[in-house]
Amino acid sequence: MNTSNPKESQTQLPQGIRWNADGLIPVVVQDVDTREVLMLAYMNEEALRLTLQEGRAWYYSRSRQSLWLKGETSGHTQEVVDLRFDCDRDTILLTVRQKGVACHEEFYSCFHYGVQGEGYVTLGAPEEVPAIPLGRTMELLAEVIHSRNMERPEGAYTTYLFDKGLDKILKKVGEECAETIIAAKNNSAEEIRYEVSDLIYHVLVLLEERGVSLKAIAQELQSRRK
Repeated sequence: MNTSNPKESQTQLPQGIRWNADGLIPVVVQDVDTREVLMLAYMNEEALRLTLQEGRAWYYSRSRQSLWLKGETSGHTQEVVDLRFDCDRDTILLTVRQKGVACHEEFYSCFHYGVQGEGYVTLGAPEEVPAIPLGRTMELLAEVIHSRNMERPEGAYTTYLFDKGLDKILKKVGEECAETIIAAKNNSAEEIRYEVSDLIYHVLVLLEERGVSLKAIAQELQSRRK
């Protein structure tokens, strides 16, 4: 096996990794925002060292028998967010922030073939990036709101709300509730979408101001499932 590497790496690897007979370990790659499984690849020791050292996804090509940096030629890079092993330490789950598409066929995920009888059907379209789910979108927005609360950047509307305090935030929540009701009565999908988005944002500001996490809300909603 050709293990030549493009650069020296001194990063130490954890003990007990169960490499396969070829000195490789399979890597399941997942998008941090969409939660989609993007691809299955392999790493050898040096690819894993470089990935841990640089925070970029390196893999080992079994066909070319060489290391490769994801996106080095295409620009469709993968920034590493999290790396963990399964219970047997023989598979890696790599969570990444994908730039562009992951598949060499120009699809966002390599897993874009569904089964149809004895054949396959293509899912999605080339270069189509899936929307981030609502739950994850709210998490990301809550993170920004928390940052505004902590840093209070001048000129930001969220900073203005926190500076004005609870009564101002509650007033805005009330106003957005009323505007959502009016939008629903007007039977305008576009208006409803806009006003509900405003309402969700101001509710997230309220949760941040009162110190209630989205995790707590999720647990409460899950407890109500029948």
